[in-house]
Amino acid sequence: MSQDSPGNSAPYYRIHAFVCTNERDADDPRGSCGAKGSTELRDYLKKKAKMAGLLKGVRINNAGCLDRCELGPVMVVYPEGTWYGMDSKEDIDEIVETHLVGGRKVERLLLKPEDRQRDHPMK
Repeated sequence: MSQDSPGNSAPYYRIHAFVCTNERDADDPRGSCGAKGSTELRDYLKKKAKMAGLLKGVRINNAGCLDRCELGPVMVVYPEGTWYGMDSKEDIDEIVETHLVGGRKVERLLLKPEDRQRDHPMK
């Protein structure tokens, strides 16, 4: 969503983060973010963003399948399209402080387009 109008190309949200909360059947070989605790992580992310004063211009949403199931739980932050794999509240704390507040990527949690497995372990 944007406020695009003649002369205004600023995005509606300064930061728009989507957390995959999709759930697949338990026997699906790809797994799913929802089965790996993404709903709780999304709720915690929303709480931490609010506590950090990130109300205006920041939106945290759940998303259906983002097609990176093997890497989940995953989130993507726009407008830059930064992908993270996260497993814990500590990971969320670091994403909020470093990326959402500080404007820097959390290198250890980044997912690259070619990733098919994570460099950092899932808890």
